[in-house]
Amino acid sequence: MKRNRVLSGMQPTGDLHLGNYLGALKQWVVLLGKEDIDPLFCIVDAHAITVEYDQKSLPSRVIDAAATYIAGGLDPEKATIFVQSEVPEHTELAWYLASVTPMGDLQRMTQFKEKSDQHKQNINAGLFTYPVLMAADILLYRATIVPVGNDQVQHLELAREICRKFNSRFGKVFPEPQPRLSKTPRIMGLDGKSKMSKSKNNTIGLLDPPKLIEKKLRSAFTDPEKLRLGDPGHPEICNIYTLHEAFSPPEELLKIDAACRSGELGCGDCKKSLCGAVTAELDPIRERTLELRAKPQYVSDVLDAGRDRAREIAGSTMNDVRRKMGLGRGG
Repeated sequence: MKRNRVLSGMQPTGDLHLGNYLGALKQWVVLLGKEDIDPLFCIVDAHAITVEYDQKSLPSRVIDAAATYIAGGLDPEKATIFVQSEVPEHTELAWYLASVTPMGDLQRMTQFKEKSDQHKQNINAGLFTYPVLMAADILLYRATIVPVGNDQVQHLELAREICRKFNSRFGKVFPEPQPRLSKTPRIMGLDGKSKMSKSKNNTIGLLDPPKLIEKKLRSAFTDPEKLRLGDPGHPEICNIYTLHEAFSPPEELLKIDAACRSGELGCGDCKKSLCGAVTAELDPIRERTLELRAKPQYVSDVLDAGRDRAREIAGSTMNDVRRKMGLGRGG
């Protein structure tokens, strides 16, 4: 049976939050149960250096990220987990792909414009060519399925275009990757103003203890039209209800929806039941993550095995790429 190769990854920017968990990690875990899937998950540390970062803490953040991946359900026996910078073929392929990538395509990337506004003192070439490296991440493993959130769709479309240009110019090497969009709606921050982000200080962390989760949820923004108990609510515009959709069982969700709309359920009680559902799911992940962080050698062994398999696949791809492009001495 031919297996679809899946490639996805996250930056090691610190402890994951609910947005990362629901939008990426939890989606990845679902894929592990499918027999026709060959999943590779990458800690994309080379992407992390395109903005200001602390080089002293980056190695430990890589280990911490891997520990969280495993604790969150990525079984190393079923998935290849590795570090991007430990497979140098990523940056080699990115350079080659840059030769078939028009400048105009990169200038149209909305994320570059957003990041440039956020990091005006450090608008560098790496930030500009970030999507080319992302394309290399995907094409290097000849991935056919790429789980992405809505904010990465434009980058994936560019990767698909780069794939087509390369194959047309040099001969087919890469299959065209297909997006697998997250079914989880965009997770807004606790302030209700923008998506959950560490830089906005509006997150619930995957490792937050129960009391801190409870404190954060108590102050979270809810339905702006439900001002007092008895007022009818509007679950479709309430961020707390969106989180209930992710964490509460379907039968409970129906009760919450009806009670909110009738005005019977107040926001405080709604948050309280959400807190119970969130902590019930996150507690085992937090405990397992802390256990794994105390065993860095085990995590390193997992990453070593992942690196070796990733390099084997990458090496085969790059042999084909160099031959098609006429690089080296031939043969």
